[in-house]
Amino acid sequence: MEQELQSFLINRGYTKVKLKLTKTNHFEIKAVINGIKGLFILDTGASTSCVGFEAIKTFKLIATDSPIKAAGAGATDMLTQMSKKNTLKIGKWKKEKVALILFNLTHVNTALTSHNSKPVDGIIGADVLKKGKAIIDYEKKYLYLKL
Repeated sequence: MEQELQSFLINRGYTKVKLKLTKTNHFEIKAVINGIKGLFILDTGASTSCVGFEAIKTFKLIATDSPIKAAGAGATDMLTQMSKKNTLKIGKWKKEKVALILFNLTHVNTALTSHNSKPVDGIIGADVLKKGKAIIDYEKKYLYLKL
């Protein structure tokens, strides 16, 4: 069955990316922003992909003030910035002009590290998943994105 799904999607122009299930039951995914590798949580419930303030220099992001207040993972009303026109690469899938929300990820990383998981640089959210026409194989731990 798995081979059938994989072949079906690959034959229709998808690429597959391995996901790692953490001890906190999140999927970790490696991604490249502006040519720099990072570690991210895949979060279908996050409307927008985000990067932590501390990674602005790492990923060569140009930050501008944003009126958007972030909320999630127990934190609310967090100040944000925005970075537009970024290149995002996940496996062989690549997208130009990606906008990212920048905010304080301390609460996320504190929760992860308290459960012996690695801290992350950000979150890949539904905006990117929709652009990539994503399909997640939860059993085999693969993300499929349309090339």
